[in-house]
Amino acid sequence: MLEFCLVEGRLEAGCDEAGRGCLAGPVVAAAVILDDDHRIEALNDSKQLTKKKRDALRLEIESKALAWAVVAVSPQEIDEVNILNASFLAMKRAVDQLQTKPEHLLIDGNRFNAHESIPHSCIIKGDAKYQSIAAASILAKTHRDELMETLALEFPHYAWDKNKGYPTKAHREGIQKKGLSPHHRSSFKQLPDQLQLF
Repeated sequence: MLEFCLVEGRLEAGCDEAGRGCLAGPVVAAAVILDDDHRIEALNDSKQLTKKKRDALRLEIESKALAWAVVAVSPQEIDEVNILNASFLAMKRAVDQLQTKPEHLLIDGNRFNAHESIPHSCIIKGDAKYQSIAAASILAKTHRDELMETLALEFPHYAWDKNKGYPTKAHREGIQKKGLSPHHRSSFKQLPDQLQLF
């Protein structure tokens, strides 16, 4: 059973991202403030859940949470600021879009660029420890997966509907055959040997 909060009675927003290790597509972050009166018992780290369960929980989180927000940072911005900073930026932007301002942020991971006005705690494997971070991980992943499935309709040769932009064999074969799309992160090493692109 995941903990509901780090400090009882404090308004905390869980924050997490999805898509850091992908070759294509945005990095997507979510921030979630859960409602103590409407708890979601089945919450868990999104990686431990089936797609069907994640999709069902997404609807429950979006209807029961006190506040939630999801933000995507584009491949172009990732290339400008690097993936780590883009992940922090996405989480900060998600926090700033929350309709209720939290008193504290629970960040999944061991690093974060501090928010201007809200203190934070970094929690390693936080999505398997705290409900609000688990909720954020579910929203970030489901929203990003949906986006990549939509992009796959326009760019079918990369198999994004299946790999969601991660560096699978099918994805890399698509890059070899078709080159890079506008949605690829040009700062990432797209193939084991870059010369194969030419």
